[in-house]
Amino acid sequence: MLKADAFEAHLAVAKKNGPHPLYVLTGDEPLLVMELQDRLRAMVQAHGHTEREIMMHEKGFDWSALMNAGQTMSLFGDKRYVELRIPTGKPGRDGSDAIKQFCSQIQAQVNAKDPVDTVTCIFLPRVDFQTQKSAWFTALDEAAVAVRIDPIERSYLPNWIAARLKNQKQQVEAGEPGQRALQFMANQVEGNLIAAHQEIQKLGLLYPEGNLTEENIRDAVLNVARYDVFQLTESLLAGDLARFNRMVDGLQGEGEPLVLILWTVTEEVRLLNRLRQGIDRGDNLQMLMKMNRIWGNKERLIPQAMQRLSADRLQKALTVVGGLDKQSKGLHLNKGSGPILEKLPSDPWDGLRMLGRLFA
Repeated sequence: MLKADAFEAHLAVAKKNGPHPLYVLTGDEPLLVMELQDRLRAMVQAHGHTEREIMMHEKGFDWSALMNAGQTMSLFGDKRYVELRIPTGKPGRDGSDAIKQFCSQIQAQVNAKDPVDTVTCIFLPRVDFQTQKSAWFTALDEAAVAVRIDPIERSYLPNWIAARLKNQKQQVEAGEPGQRALQFMANQVEGNLIAAHQEIQKLGLLYPEGNLTEENIRDAVLNVARYDVFQLTESLLAGDLARFNRMVDGLQGEGEPLVLILWTVTEEVRLLNRLRQGIDRGDNLQMLMKMNRIWGNKERLIPQAMQRLSADRLQKALTVVGGLDKQSKGLHLNKGSGPILEKLPSDPWDGLRMLGRLFA
């Protein structure tokens, strides 16, 4: 699969030479998917694919519609652009067979150098490691120009904001005040790129081209950050206590179920304990991560965490999450539960913050 920046290079070539008959876009960040989709659509329209058809995979979807899309002539004789959206990322058995057959059809078309009268784009959410190894996705990856749209990592978010400001001929002031302004804005919009995009556009409307002061940004930018439990576990792995506490506050404020958060965090702590035990036995960490299907950002974060977290500290973390689980279900901790559990705050949300300190 291509990354988004490599796909930009493909679009530049395709703008001159013509589109490929099949594209696949995978990703969970709506803003980045929409922007790439718009650029793809503009390119194919420039090559005469002006008739657009949208298909949505849902229960009872007729997969013959996909097979027929590239074979049926437009009523008006126009070239076609067909979008197929698979929101679940799971086409099912019939869909898997249809996709493999469709990919064979595309491969034959490319090999024969037939003219491209229909361009098809299939939209998928972020695909996990297991899906990437499936026969239907492997067929797509081989037949299509497949693009992986990665989320913007928190550490890169200030640079992303700065680049977007530059596109509208604005920039933060030089030095520490400018960096503080970018960090402030990143904190305000984290996990919500569509809102971040809107806040950046708002700065373009409120202020002229040129330098933006820290005061300008603090006055204009709203707190539109959104967090999820997976970002929370990533902040734990990174040992970023300030970000972890900010996320706990955000999730609590948004009414996220504590039981769900604790289940996710507990699974992460159990995984780290298994990895630590394996490392202490002399096992290779990369092999352990592969066996446990660890991929994405965690491939980078877990080795760093393992250097920081001892077996003793992870055992304490396991004890804490066990106590928090009982608290969240309304159960009281017995006296004499041990020195760690006796220090647990009565509010499990505060206990979650205590857990964060073990990872810092």
